[in-house]
Amino acid sequence: MTSRILAQSLLAAIVLAASGAASAQTAAPAPWMLTPDMGYGYGADGKTLTYKMGTNNAKFLLRGAKKVPRDTLFFVGENGQLYMRTGPYLERDGKFMFGPG
Repeated sequence: MTSRILAQSLLAAIVLAASGAASAQTAAPAPWMLTPDMGYGYGADGKTLTYKMGTNNAKFLLRGAKKVPRDTLFFVGENGQLYMRTGPYLERDGKFMFGPG
């Protein structure tokens, strides 16, 4: 379960980093399709990577890993840097707080 949460958080970072700045929020956001056998990385050089994972090092992988809290938003800033913000990011009516308009 924890490795799945780690994979989800890393995939979130990759999806946002690969897509560049957020586009107009006209359509409902699509859920991420994550698989427990894949690892997703954001390298020191700012590149995103995917890795096929095995189970032989699962305990080592989980050492030092942290669950991503709910209400966490990943985004790429104008400077191209990947950021995360923990806290509400939706209005009461379900609209994105930081969207256009």
